[in-house]
Amino acid sequence: MAEVDVELIEDETGWAPYLSVDDAFKLDDVRDALRNGDLQAASRYARLYELQPVSNQ
Repeated sequence: MAEVDVELIEDETGWAPYLSVDDAFKLDDVRDALRNGDLQAASRYARLYELQPVSNQ
């Protein structure tokens, strides 16, 4: 799991809130890096976490 800091842009249009182009590319880069198993690349833009199941029910 990745936690990525982004800034939501608020304005008076009907499109708000939205991301900057740079933040959208950052999310894409993290997603691509995680899909490729490249944790080092993903960690440039995100805090990474490993999730584990609590039980085997």
